[in-house]
Amino acid sequence: MKRDTDIRWDLDLIRRYDLSGPRYTSYPTAIQFDSPLAPEALLSTARETADTSAPLSLYVHIPFCAHVCYYCACNKVITRNRNKAQPYLDTLYQEMAQLAEWYSQDRIVNQLHWGGGTPTFISDEQMRELMQMLGKHFRLRDDDKGDYSIEIDPREASHDTLGVLRDIGFNRISLGVQDVNPQVQEAVNRVQPTEQTAAILTRSRELGFKSINMDLIYGLPHQTEASFADTLDTVIEMSPDRLSVFNYAHLPDRFRSQKHIRADDLPSAAAKLNILQHTIQRLLDAGYVYIGMDHFAKPEDELAIAQAEGKLHRNFQGYTTHSDCDLVAMGVSAISQIGDVYYQNEHDLSAYTQAVSQQQFAVKRGVALTRDDHIRRAVITQLICQFKLDKTAIMAPFGEAFDSYFKDEQDELQQFARDGLITLTPEKIEVTPAGRLLIRRICMAFDAYIPKQQPSNNFSRII
Repeated sequence: MKRDTDIRWDLDLIRRYDLSGPRYTSYPTAIQFDSPLAPEALLSTARETADTSAPLSLYVHIPFCAHVCYYCACNKVITRNRNKAQPYLDTLYQEMAQLAEWYSQDRIVNQLHWGGGTPTFISDEQMRELMQMLGKHFRLRDDDKGDYSIEIDPREASHDTLGVLRDIGFNRISLGVQDVNPQVQEAVNRVQPTEQTAAILTRSRELGFKSINMDLIYGLPHQTEASFADTLDTVIEMSPDRLSVFNYAHLPDRFRSQKHIRADDLPSAAAKLNILQHTIQRLLDAGYVYIGMDHFAKPEDELAIAQAEGKLHRNFQGYTTHSDCDLVAMGVSAISQIGDVYYQNEHDLSAYTQAVSQQQFAVKRGVALTRDDHIRRAVITQLICQFKLDKTAIMAPFGEAFDSYFKDEQDELQQFARDGLITLTPEKIEVTPAGRLLIRRICMAFDAYIPKQQPSNNFSRII
């Protein structure tokens, strides 16, 4: 099903509203995590407010990579020494035991994700061991009906490894591709032949993985509209179920590896916009549905179905169908969302290891949500997932009237309506096709923590 009307490219609106802003994988965002609450207080509130009748989502962070990709802004440890993995896993198991004592309570795990770094950095035997330990401490599904996913670097996964992943319970994979052009790959230190990626994809389908995502990045050195069009043609021919097309933010002062990328080799701002415009239209023409921001999915994919049914959700793992789950995250820098609390583990590997060794947990910072946070989070989540909002329905759980509660936001909403970003009635807000690309900016109107009219160095640009 092709939905050409889902997005309308309006360059004037993009130029006016393309500020820096959050991606809203949480609200409040991670910038607010530096609260005065001590880790013990955060954990106490999390345990008190967790819904023990609801299922769980688990996240495991594996930070190791054998090679550095120059564009990467993830928390990672670059090493070719595979022996570093087991001590980290042993620490992870200590943390896991404590988390299970606090949160498991025989709650079914409907979602599981291993991210990184490169999760396939660890050996096949270690992957089996890690899943066995998760199964020991948490109630994993054994019917293949969960959403169990893992990020894969095709350069770090053999056919045997894929078999192991399927055997231990994974049914979804995400492949890092970024670009298939050799010059671009060399410039970002990620040489990955298309044949290698295609072979992993083919084998995954043979093994019965039910969903395959591919990650692409636009704005990398030497990319042009023509070269990225070739990448899109190659990827569309491989026909992944989902695609994530991320904007490269060049911040070499914050991310040391990006210093290897020459600013002169990057496409101009205008060229990046052209690449994005062509990418969106090409994927829509190929039959993909625009889920939101960077994400596309086939119409029959669970994300597209959930959005059509009004059930799409968003958390630190991106768009998801599991809105009813507490997210219990483990590993260095991992972020949990439990009850009324978000909290993040130590970002430094040695600090994480020491913290778990001494106290069985490694929480560094976090935030406890206020009633206002809950209300604003509900509104932002609804808009960023569904592109529409029923004012009465969204406020009913809180016993508030939308227009009076958000009286200070009305002028900005009216301006959005005049500019054609939204249609605004006494009953509803609906994001227009022209506004969907700027959904982050629309959500910023309801963010109580950040300025609305000026760029912030804390966030990437919206487009």
